[in-house]
Amino acid sequence: MKVIFNVDAITAPLTGIGRYALELARGLARHAEVDALKLYSAYQWVDDPEHALGANRTIAAVRRHVPFKSAALEAYTQLRAGLFRLHTRGMRDWLLHTPNYVLMPFDGVALTTVHDLSWLNHPETHPPERVRFLDRHLPRSLEQAAAVLTDSHFIADEIVARLGVPRAKLRVVPLGVDTAYHPRAPGECAAVLARHGLEGQAYLLVVATQEPRKNLARLARAYAALPAPLRARHPLVVVGARGWRNAELERTLEPLERSRDVRRLGYVEEAELPLLYAGAHAFAFPSLYEGFGLPVLEALASGVPVLTSQGSSLEEIVRGRDGELAVCVDALDERALQHGIERVLTDAAWRARVAAAGVEHARAFTWSACVDATVAVYREVLASA
Repeated sequence: MKVIFNVDAITAPLTGIGRYALELARGLARHAEVDALKLYSAYQWVDDPEHALGANRTIAAVRRHVPFKSAALEAYTQLRAGLFRLHTRGMRDWLLHTPNYVLMPFDGVALTTVHDLSWLNHPETHPPERVRFLDRHLPRSLEQAAAVLTDSHFIADEIVARLGVPRAKLRVVPLGVDTAYHPRAPGECAAVLARHGLEGQAYLLVVATQEPRKNLARLARAYAALPAPLRARHPLVVVGARGWRNAELERTLEPLERSRDVRRLGYVEEAELPLLYAGAHAFAFPSLYEGFGLPVLEALASGVPVLTSQGSSLEEIVRGRDGELAVCVDALDERALQHGIERVLTDAAWRARVAAAGVEHARAFTWSACVDATVAVYREVLASA
């Protein structure tokens, strides 16, 4: 098969969709069933997934200066569509896959990946231009797509209910966890922990962009309600870039940072993340809404007990053969969050059980399995076409 794969999302620093696109592009490049692979970014072909990281920096810089302004975004979309049609003339026997919602016009078989419906369920957490863009362009992409991939059964159900996509068109393909995430001896983590002032600290880790949907302000208030001796033993360490609409979070964190109960590390190098996970005493990710929740799976793979949210894809991915492998709480209930934090920090018997079971559970989620399942969908739709 011959595949055109869109790599716009592969932009540093990588978010969840960027990581998904990068791992798929790498896997497709070496897959036995993919006879030819061409990568398209923004308005041009790129040589390989690593080249995409550099090629996308210019577009990312432009977006920072003109962030999702409606007129500029629509003009860019039209120009990009025209260039893509020109560049793919005569390629109708190829398959097009975009891993990031909106498809470009294409005469051949096309697939899209829809990771979540956050712009519908939580529009206040997105720039309004992005919401308008998806409202305008996603329906055409869903109609154009021969199949729609998504990361979890929870989101597949939402796509059927909210967007009216036929169930037969949906394919659930879970994401994978990099093999760098695994339990480690304390000595392996020591240098990175010392660099961040965490050596000897039994910290509670959270990894998330600092924006409203990640629910960090409620987490911080629940953490602040813990007994002072418990906070002293277990500082809250926040890893992730500062995002948007986070005035409430800043007000909540500022006094906790002054008392050194909270440490914000900001964005950290990708190579350091597995060591920060493995060195943690526990992990918290009480997001209001996720399409998958890769950080939770990375924590499980690292052998770290997890607190996360009820009633979402997060609860789905922590469900093992013998029940839930994490403390799942109502993410809107600060008292429930407080009790959940206390349990993941102090319940020794539960911690020992879920740490081992979580590592075993996470082994089923590999990027090679994600690539193989994606290629299986390609094979299916090409056969139908």
